[in-house]
Amino acid sequence: MNILVSNDDGYFAPGLACLAGALSQVAEVTVVAPERDRSGASNSLTLDRPLMLRRAANGFYFVNGTPTDCVHLAVTGMMPDQPDLVVSGINYGANMGDDTIYSGTVAAATEGFQLGVPAIAVSLTSKSARYFETAARVTVELVQRLARKPFDKPVLLNVNVPDIAYEDLKGVEITRLGRRHKAEGMIKTTNPRGETMYWIGAAGGAADAGPGTDFHAVANNRVSVTPLQIDLTAYGQSDLVQSWLAS
Repeated sequence: MNILVSNDDGYFAPGLACLAGALSQVAEVTVVAPERDRSGASNSLTLDRPLMLRRAANGFYFVNGTPTDCVHLAVTGMMPDQPDLVVSGINYGANMGDDTIYSGTVAAATEGFQLGVPAIAVSLTSKSARYFETAARVTVELVQRLARKPFDKPVLLNVNVPDIAYEDLKGVEITRLGRRHKAEGMIKTTNPRGETMYWIGAAGGAADAGPGTDFHAVANNRVSVTPLQIDLTAYGQSDLVQSWLAS
């Protein structure tokens, strides 16, 4: 199996190194990641300038672009053959609920999926980041299962792993995305020149976090696996909009 590995934290991130090292024990691995932290880049493509691909001393390739750029470049221009799987991560922090809209980690996996390649986004749900090895081991197990029993069409899985020892995990749960409260307000400050500056406020706390959600699974020390889709069509509002146009 040939696996393309990427992330949004940058090619130097410890989670990426841990993931690539673990996957290289069971597959051929190519790493193409951003040259710097691009967290929150979502599914953006760089269209206003050319991209450059370089190779680091550890063998990882890095690109002066977004996570989506990395996967797009690798699949459509760099790799001689399409990879069997795209794995993005291990992200430094959770990507649950509304986070998936903004996440560069999820975006890298999404780009693979959009290009017809099965894809997995993997996040460690803590900023203390003590147990990258747990997330790496979970990912290897998912990849091995996928190799033994592949889906009949590409899938996009968003995986969130509690930041605990592997032995303390309470299993794996198929979940849906939860929802967060409204984000906190902008943080206003002033730079040394007296100019007003703004920081984006922190994400809101979990609002829809009941049984069946990714938030609930992780809170109960279970690995959350959420199948994602890209179709944004609000089918339930078609009749409403049709009647509005006809009025």
